[in-house]
Amino acid sequence: MTTSAQEPTSGPAPADRPTANAMRRALRRAEEGVALDVAEAAVLLQARGADLERLAAAAARVRDAGLEAAGRPGVITFSKKVFIPLTRLCRDRCHYCTFVTVPGKLRAAGHGMFLSPDEVVDIARRGAEMGCKEALFTLGDRPEARWPEARAWLDAAGYDSTLAYLRAMAVRVLEETGLLPHLNPGVMSWTDFQRLKPVAPSMGMMLETTATRLWSEPGGPHHGSPDKEPAVRLRVLEDAGRSSVPFTSGILIGIGETYEERADSVFALRKVARAYRGVQEVIVQNFRAKPDTAMRAMPDAGLSELAAAVAVTRLLLGPAARVQAPPNLVDDEYALLIRAGIDDWGGVSPLTPDHVNPERPWPHLDDLAARTAESGFTLRERLTIYPEFIARGEPWLDPRLLPHVTALADPETGLAREDAIPRGLPWQEPDRPLTATGRTDLHRSIDTEGRTGDRRADFDEVYGDWTELALRAEPGMAAEPGARVERLDGEVRSALAVAADDPTRLTDDQALALLHADGPALDALCRVADDLRRSAVGDEVTYVVTRNINFTNVCYTGCRFCAFAQRRTDADAYTLSLDQVAERAAQAWEVGAVEVCMQGGIHPDLPGDAYFDIVRAVKERAPGIHVHAFSPMEVVNGASRTGMSIRDWLTAAREAGLDSIPGTAAEILDDDVRWILTKGKLPTSTWIEVVTTAHELGLRSSSTMMYGHVDQPRHWLGHLRTLAGIQRANEEKGVEGFTEFVTLPFIHTNAPVYLAGIARPGPTHRDNRAVTAMARLLLHPHIRNVQTSWVKLGTEGAAQMLRSGANDLGGTLMEETISRMAGSAYGSYRSVGDLRAIAEAAGRPSRLRTTLYREVPPEREAAALAADGRLPRLLPVLPGAGA
Repeated sequence: MTTSAQEPTSGPAPADRPTANAMRRALRRAEEGVALDVAEAAVLLQARGADLERLAAAAARVRDAGLEAAGRPGVITFSKKVFIPLTRLCRDRCHYCTFVTVPGKLRAAGHGMFLSPDEVVDIARRGAEMGCKEALFTLGDRPEARWPEARAWLDAAGYDSTLAYLRAMAVRVLEETGLLPHLNPGVMSWTDFQRLKPVAPSMGMMLETTATRLWSEPGGPHHGSPDKEPAVRLRVLEDAGRSSVPFTSGILIGIGETYEERADSVFALRKVARAYRGVQEVIVQNFRAKPDTAMRAMPDAGLSELAAAVAVTRLLLGPAARVQAPPNLVDDEYALLIRAGIDDWGGVSPLTPDHVNPERPWPHLDDLAARTAESGFTLRERLTIYPEFIARGEPWLDPRLLPHVTALADPETGLAREDAIPRGLPWQEPDRPLTATGRTDLHRSIDTEGRTGDRRADFDEVYGDWTELALRAEPGMAAEPGARVERLDGEVRSALAVAADDPTRLTDDQALALLHADGPALDALCRVADDLRRSAVGDEVTYVVTRNINFTNVCYTGCRFCAFAQRRTDADAYTLSLDQVAERAAQAWEVGAVEVCMQGGIHPDLPGDAYFDIVRAVKERAPGIHVHAFSPMEVVNGASRTGMSIRDWLTAAREAGLDSIPGTAAEILDDDVRWILTKGKLPTSTWIEVVTTAHELGLRSSSTMMYGHVDQPRHWLGHLRTLAGIQRANEEKGVEGFTEFVTLPFIHTNAPVYLAGIARPGPTHRDNRAVTAMARLLLHPHIRNVQTSWVKLGTEGAAQMLRSGANDLGGTLMEETISRMAGSAYGSYRSVGDLRAIAEAAGRPSRLRTTLYREVPPEREAAALAADGRLPRLLPVLPGAGA
């Protein structure tokens, strides 16, 4: 094997090198396909000479098996691209970077703070003329946070952020040139991914290293760079996976990390790749010192060192991974890197330089093909999105990008059609109204025929890796220390005394003791809560005559607790037309309803402004009805797809007729629990942003908590404290905010996370009583109304909760599909008489209410009582609403 002689190394001193025995053992394990640990990987990263040859051979066998399985044996890929340096300003200060500059230098060179739209399109158009198919947007992290000049440029151009400008330029490139954008904007939030995913088939960000000291310690290569904190960058990789974004990442070797830290970085990438299956390629890049940087005297990472890193990365990530080394950084050692296990050369441009390594020109494509052929491989062009992700389709490839990708992809292989010439294609929200499809009578037939199967067809794919998830969920499956306090001992007596006197004074320790109460202690807790309920809101049990309208169950978000969501091709999938939605609202109005509650799946084809159309359609048919609609997840989806801010989208929804929003999609407001329950739903911070923004705009909301899965009482406490804090802040601002708190016991029967053996089988009766009672105590006096769910608990269970601090029964619903699909056995509607009977079973009077807990107009009450809140008939399937 040929390796570079006397090459410099950035690794540890020779005294720290592994022993010959340690190297032999690690190599033997690698050759035998035995799982390696961090220590063994660190040893192998130091393989040189004959040891490196053995290591590379083992890695090459793994690579070859993966290519065979992928249907392209003997093929090494590359992407023909142009680099578009949207801005060279950045808020970070990486000590090795020559890409980033400062405003003064840009002005002196006659450049703007950002490329202009015409400059962006010109680069892309010239690339398209040369056969390029990818537009790689390179830019610094959020320069407006550091440079006033960047902020001023964006303001003058009409963009609120660099990412908003990036999104707009990606659309222009798609529409005017047909090139496929690959976005590298650095650190992104979950919400950023939602906004950018519809305009780019792939995105990327190098992890670089997990060595925190290189970021935190003065003199480190990432010191002073907020976006280079490893924990932040790992969160970005996870959010990309949660958002089903085909993502490129990688490591940068030779910047001062130890071999153990280098190995740890690859293990971190493997963990994310396994959990979300969204890492489409891993780049192994070698540090090259550059003049005029703080690290100009640092030795380059040698090519043998690079080859060892490639081989170890291949072994750790396995045959399905795509491993890349940039060809302009390997000198003449193409064969060495191929033998070490790469299967991709990355992006190569016939037009633009590598703006990150400008001193290293790209190899000519003919030369790269020849050097690849010398090693027995064929060079083939791919697109920025890898074939595997094209084959997966939804949710990995947004429908708005499908025409652009299809125009350039070989239908047989998913690789690039090398003869394809990119041409601009329209990019826009699907320009069609909601169309009735699928099992539109599910709201009726779920009670008579049930669901077709206990799980959706892509059960093993859409939710991520179940094995990895089970390891993360394990702590939540066991009872906490000190659980089930039955005796009225001193601690519990003291906590109960505080709760009875002034529940706002309960400490977290006291609240946790009460949340664990059982037996006599639980009975005493419920009496205290019920007494507080009586003094706060009186004895009347309230309920609303309402109709649930779930306008679609097509969804690819990957919520692991949800049995409602279906693929568009599943037997139980459906979407209602606008006419059907409006007709159901009109029917509800006829029988005395004051409200419709509308929520749906995150359908890939649903335009962001379709939610406005739904509201308008309902208001047109039933002008007086209160529209309580769209969970925070739907709000974010609508805002992301329209490119609007959350505030602007909610404002537009209110103008369309939206009256309030459900505070669903909360589950547990603790991200450690949320990321087990859901693959791609919004994080806690975004849920809070949506509801608080809605409140500020005068759109009130409910609040909810779904419990009894992988959570524990400490999570319930944190959730309730968070809600109380939001409402307390509302009061300080003079904002009304939450209308009620709704307890939502987890229905486990058909829930994917339960079917996978990860979640508990729902909460116990004890849990339900304790949660209801403690909600009354911990939310007092900020949230007055506590609602129990007859859908999930039945008549007897709901009556018990009314004796434990609850004062509200929710609504008649008229149709209920979500809980019934999950396996609830308590039907899909209740009449006015049924709800009154539940209140009577609890020994309480009852009355009708509005969504906002006000008195119901006499006309509405008379209509509701005359019809008993029942529909005279169920909505027929409209003509053309076939399966």
